Amino acid sequence: MSDLDPFANPEGFGFETRAIRAGQPHDPQTGAVTMPIHQSTTFAQEAVGEHKGFEYSRTGNPTRRALEECLASLEEGRFGRSFASGMSATDAILRYLRPGDHLILGDDAYGGTFRLISRVYGEAGIDYSAVDLTDPEALAAAWQPNTKLVWLETPTNPLLTVFDIRAIADVAHANDGLCVVDNTFATPYLQQPLRHGADIVTHSVTKYLGGHSDVVGGFVATNSEDIDARLGFIQNGAGAVPGPMDCFLTLRGIKTLAIRMDRATDNAEKIVELLQAHPAVSRVRYPGVADHPGHEIAKSQMSRFGAMVSFELAAGKAAAMELAKSTTVFTLAESLGAVESLIEHPGAMTHLSAAGSPLEVPDSLLRLSVGIESASDLLNDLQTALDAV
Repeated sequence: MSDLDPFANPEGFGFETRAIRAGQPHDPQTGAVTMPIHQSTTFAQEAVGEHKGFEYSRTGNPTRRALEECLASLEEGRFGRSFASGMSATDAILRYLRPGDHLILGDDAYGGTFRLISRVYGEAGIDYSAVDLTDPEALAAAWQPNTKLVWLETPTNPLLTVFDIRAIADVAHANDGLCVVDNTFATPYLQQPLRHGADIVTHSVTKYLGGHSDVVGGFVATNSEDIDARLGFIQNGAGAVPGPMDCFLTLRGIKTLAIRMDRATDNAEKIVELLQAHPAVSRVRYPGVADHPGHEIAKSQMSRFGAMVSFELAAGKAAAMELAKSTTVFTLAESLGAVESLIEHPGAMTHLSAAGSPLEVPDSLLRLSVGIESASDLLNDLQTALDAV
């Protein structure tokens, strides 16, 4: 982190202050309060090898560095690397593996992650096992001599399963492996996996961190200098980096992360009450309800339960597909985590690639990304759609 940034120290300032200031000192030349967009591909050198810390924008850019320092601070990590998408961040981590290696994946994971692991890395000679990570003993039993890492989301996408990060990290470390946590759903405002023993935390910044459905990006944080150096080499060598404008938009989104998450979570809690009481709904999946299997674990490692809600309809797939297209305030669309509320059918949309696999999701399942609209409008919209099922 920059020696010029007094807000980089996680212990020194609160989350909301660091979200606005970490990695973003006022511009020394102009006094600009907002981090400038350094839309330059190359940087002048006073002599060969003598520069101001930047040579070429694939290798490093001031706007990107500001984003990396800010997000690393929010995740309470020493190091951070930004990527062009969440999947390119995932790919950079998985490049740690070599042919003949094995990894363990939670049996409830994002379809894109599963597709990359099973189709791309699988064809490159890397094996995987999908395991119920709610049981650390099952994880230990599945660990093989060539297992290098365990990959988990918590809460998961889209079933909102909760995993005990500390217990899983302990199993990984006992076997000289790494624990990687996708923290996209929780965001660093609600959960910091590095504090619970994770070695690497990753995000699709496209979601809550950007927060406005207008930028695609990924991010990785760690406290390991060796891991960061490897990620930095891949970041530069493969070149899947975000442009300065993407970094600027993400920094803008992060400034309001705390208040957006609080408002969206408030709305989600009201929606859960509606869903639990409606006869058309057979099951509500939300870590904040007392009968959720991971409720107590979520309470121990999250400050709140987030704004993602999944539920199943008693009438099955046809009813779910019909409801998905019948809402008005909830927009039928993929992605999540922005200011507007979205609804989707995971089995036919984001998780279609997992069909027929151990990660297949129920066809009666709908997923809500609850936004920050007026709660009454969201409730009325869902009530009307559910009543028509």
